[in-house]
Amino acid sequence: MRRRGVLTLLAAMAAAGAGGGIAATRWAAGGGTPEPARATGGAVATVAVERTDLSTARTMPGTLGYGTPRTVRGAGGTVTWLPSAGTTVTRGQPLYRNDDQPVLLLYGTTPMFRPIDGAGLTGRDVRVIVDNLRALGYPVGDQPRGIRPGDGVVTTGVVAAVKKWQQDTGVPVTGTITPVQVVVLPGPVRIAEITTDLGAPAGDGVVTVTGRRKAITVPVRAVELGTVRKGDAVQVELPGGATTTGTVAAVDRDARPADDSEGGEALVDVTVTVKNTAAVKKLDSAPVQVSFTGETRANVLAVPVAALLALREGGHAVQIAGGPLVAVETGMFAMGMVEISGDGLTEGVRVVTVS
Repeated sequence: MRRRGVLTLLAAMAAAGAGGGIAATRWAAGGGTPEPARATGGAVATVAVERTDLSTARTMPGTLGYGTPRTVRGAGGTVTWLPSAGTTVTRGQPLYRNDDQPVLLLYGTTPMFRPIDGAGLTGRDVRVIVDNLRALGYPVGDQPRGIRPGDGVVTTGVVAAVKKWQQDTGVPVTGTITPVQVVVLPGPVRIAEITTDLGAPAGDGVVTVTGRRKAITVPVRAVELGTVRKGDAVQVELPGGATTTGTVAAVDRDARPADDSEGGEALVDVTVTVKNTAAVKKLDSAPVQVSFTGETRANVLAVPVAALLALREGGHAVQIAGGPLVAVETGMFAMGMVEISGDGLTEGVRVVTVS
């Protein structure tokens, strides 16, 4: 198979950066024949192609809790009332009081960043107000046709609903909502920790909140992320040895650097929910073990993931020790290994990898 360029030689360049001294492979100008990587100093690290069984089934440590905490900061003013830790706050209820006025929770994904203060104002933040007022039972009327999807418009009906809501919640009836008066979060929250004192500025951080349902956070190595999918069934071992079933509820989209105790590799947090909530009723937090069932591939050729080279045109290759690049098809990724197949690749053939 002919290919005309290599975008990133992952294994070779990583080895060079670590002192392995492997030069990036070049492709012959005007041709399709690759030139082999050459050592520029030091020994080239190699590894034999293995014939083995790969399995994505594994057990990983996790932490039972209420999910990742999030800090709520005010937009000004002085904190005059705080809830108790462990309290659940739902739509329309106060998270705290600012200058003796309730700061109310609304659901949504767009935070308040300006006053909602006049008929004709349009935006996603307006949609948050419209949707929440409607959910709280206040008639807002119909929204105009032809607006951008996801936007809302302040109409006379919306202004009237805002005033009635303000009257019912005991705040000044102005028909205007400001960022000081509300906090927008994705859904109901549990007060995890009080992070300030009465009389302190609200902008310094008031409380930390989490989801209100218990969940397990499992840090998964980014290289193994393809083996874990939303909806996968898992088994959870609790302190004392009791087990219960769970489901992968979310896989974070952002990797984070691991600390030394986690092996130093980039990690992605996977959230697992427990099916039988009674099994964790008496625990607010605890270390647990989570077993992912996964799948198995028997009797396949495999190399370490670090031996893969990414090609500019897409796909991957491996570098035969002292020989050419060989384009490969990849299969399962598991346990730091990857299933491969390609012309001339057999058990025992040595390929270049990161030392």
